[in-house]
Amino acid sequence: MTQYLSAEQILDADDLAWEDVKVPEWADKKTGADTVRVRELPGTERDKFEAQFVGKDGASVRAEGLEGFRARLAAAAIIDENGKQLFRSAAETKRLGEKSARALQRVCDVATRLSQMSEDDIKELTGN
Repeated sequence: MTQYLSAEQILDADDLAWEDVKVPEWADKKTGADTVRVRELPGTERDKFEAQFVGKDGASVRAEGLEGFRARLAAAAIIDENGKQLFRSAAETKRLGEKSARALQRVCDVATRLSQMSEDDIKELTGN
């Protein structure tokens, strides 16, 4: 017999995956810290992230929205050990975008894999 989950059981489930990612480009020389925690985007966060790229007609891609793609995805996905986002402001996200593209790409690769964002999803968002 199939047992179905209740709303409470679904809402109480700890279902967001995360992964620790070494980012030697960002290593702290004093402490040696070189790792960030990258999480799967929750559904509402992924919707919010993707909405930044969609035109007012709901179908076209906003060209100005493409600027900072990697920084915005990394900012949405990097969390502390308690699951709280590290980068919360537009200013912090902009500064994050000024960091190494290689390091940002490493973080974004993990975020897209954990969030099951396919290459087709990304191409659709970026208009390619």
